[in-house]
Amino acid sequence: MSIDRFDLVKESFEKKAVPAECPEGKPSEYFGELVFDRKKMARYLDKDTLSALFDCIDNGKPLDRATADKVAEGMKEWALEHHVTHVTHWFQPLTEGTAEKHDSLIEYDGKGGVIEKFDGKSLAQQEPDASSFPNGGIRATFEARGYTAWDPTSPVFIMDDTLCIPTVFISYTGEALDYKTPLKKAIKAVCDAALPICKLFEPSVGKVYSYLGWEQEYFLVDESLYAARPDLMITGRTLMGHASSKNQQLDDHYFGAIPSRVAEFMRDLEITGHKLGIPIKTRHNEVAPNQFELAPIYGEANLANDQNQLLMNLMNYIARKHGFVVLLHEKPFEGINGSGKHNNWSLGTDTGTMLLAPGKDAMGNLQFVTFFVNVLAAVQKHNALMKASIASATNAHRLGGNEAPPAIISAFLGRTMTGVLRKLLEVPSDTPIEIAGKKGKNLGLVEIPEIFVDNTDRNRTSPFAFTGNRFEYRAVGSSANCAGAMITLNAAVAEQLLSFKESLDKELASGKPLNIAVMDVLKPIIASIIDVVCFDGNGYAPEWTEEARLRGLDTETSVPEMIKVFTRQESVEMFRKTGVYTLKELEARNEVKWEMYIKKVQIESRVMVRMAINHIIPAALDYKRKLLKEVALSQAVFGDTSGCSVELGLINQINSYIEEISAKAETMKKARKMANSIEDLYERAVAYHKIAEALNDLRRPIDKLEERVDNRSWPLPKYRELLFIS
Repeated sequence: MSIDRFDLVKESFEKKAVPAECPEGKPSEYFGELVFDRKKMARYLDKDTLSALFDCIDNGKPLDRATADKVAEGMKEWALEHHVTHVTHWFQPLTEGTAEKHDSLIEYDGKGGVIEKFDGKSLAQQEPDASSFPNGGIRATFEARGYTAWDPTSPVFIMDDTLCIPTVFISYTGEALDYKTPLKKAIKAVCDAALPICKLFEPSVGKVYSYLGWEQEYFLVDESLYAARPDLMITGRTLMGHASSKNQQLDDHYFGAIPSRVAEFMRDLEITGHKLGIPIKTRHNEVAPNQFELAPIYGEANLANDQNQLLMNLMNYIARKHGFVVLLHEKPFEGINGSGKHNNWSLGTDTGTMLLAPGKDAMGNLQFVTFFVNVLAAVQKHNALMKASIASATNAHRLGGNEAPPAIISAFLGRTMTGVLRKLLEVPSDTPIEIAGKKGKNLGLVEIPEIFVDNTDRNRTSPFAFTGNRFEYRAVGSSANCAGAMITLNAAVAEQLLSFKESLDKELASGKPLNIAVMDVLKPIIASIIDVVCFDGNGYAPEWTEEARLRGLDTETSVPEMIKVFTRQESVEMFRKTGVYTLKELEARNEVKWEMYIKKVQIESRVMVRMAINHIIPAALDYKRKLLKEVALSQAVFGDTSGCSVELGLINQINSYIEEISAKAETMKKARKMANSIEDLYERAVAYHKIAEALNDLRRPIDKLEERVDNRSWPLPKYRELLFIS
């Protein structure tokens, strides 16, 4: 028996908010209580073990087996106090999600019973099946061995009854099969490249950190309506559906009052997140109906990325408790805003200096400009690669409209910084860069306004925008692992800083003072980027694509073509120079990305064709049958059909749409069959790109039919029901 969608809608409106289980005390009192952080390390580890572990975390010094055993023993003692029964290595394979295999803590005690045991070996390493995860041919079924290895810089945490150990995931032959391994390498690369430059300005600097502050956008839909939409359940987005008469055009949802059911979900999520050490700070309604956003306090990139991966898992779990399903797809609904995961990125030192914020004096500002310009140069050189790092079958639906940036990587600076860079090209190299208002004005002084953060406008059409003390990489998709974008950005900046330092050393060797030498190296770089990668205009303007192409920026829109950039010579050389990826790892990632693209489009195509044949056409035929009965009844009573012009018109329209849907569905099946016969993975991905474009062709007549078929005959929850239930 089919489920009546009207009963589902009624049920969704009748659902009440489920109160969040609020712990006693303030967030500061329970924050991190499920994390084995430094405070707990100090409580459960002896002095020597604690010192060795801190040295490992802060300075990368290895732990010997005896010390690892003591760390494991302390972790076990803490975990058992929280009723933990299992342990898992928690890692991030190339699926964009996380993976875990749970092992019980019990071992035989030799007396017929069991004891809880956890040692350094179990902490440091496990062996999952590497051939069962995406690996791009690095591991075959008969070469299945792979290893997970503990990452001490990311704290161990407890989920339910399980002790979770963040780990890297590598193959038996040493290649990275995850996101964490290359991310850590990229973070190290940018630290190693930036540190010698920082020491020229501030000799006491000992380390440079890469910071990440992500903003997670998402949709919520009622779980009962979600269950009645096969496309949402299987693909994460609606493959069909006519626009609601009202969606976001009144701008009444953004920052509006949070619905009570949603507020309870958010509260539950925040409490759980805080216990797990995730510093969730911001929550609000987003632009589209039933769209929301949360954001944490920024943190070190590796840890922040782990926290985002953990949070996405929590969102799915906690939403179900409140009768919701979280949609992290970049474009779950056509015609309204999609969801991104804006990556706010910056660099800072262990002395507290933020390298992308103006300094306290002329030399501090010169250091700021140095890093600011080199970041832009890196983005310009590798703009195609940066786009490849965020390219996916799902994000392709989002980019280019509804406040999402276009698929062209440019940088928005705002008038202030654009003006500063242009002025630096005009003045002598020894001209000080000061903060306006701090000193009396001198002729030729290059000034940065004192209220700097408020002196840059916002440009939602820019994929890489400067926002006062950081860059906001807006093109990252909401379902993506942040590491994909952060690996490429950090590695590209590291390469550029190495090149800059090499040129700077030559200038300094000639006897020039530091400030003059720096500006003499920076000026040619500024001249080469200011009118190329820097763009403050409308990214949606049709003429921007052609202008960007003439500037030398990559304008490719096909995801399979974007992915090829990873193995271009300049990309391979950059990753090799920075030690982030080998050629084999890059080739494997291309294979994985093409395969993932193919499978996602293939699944969407299958679902759409089957829904068209099994849901849409039968519903249309059923309504047509009702109309024909009306016409036949009219003819039987009145002797003709002169009073049935509306019914006959609808019948003709329905016939036309049914035929169009049937023909296009058959064409798509044939195209898929042909694509599947292509052996070369790249060529198959290109063929599936054409199928992806054809999905909208099949959608069009279905959406038209939805407008004409009797509301009660339509088998699927409509946009107006999915988007206005909270």
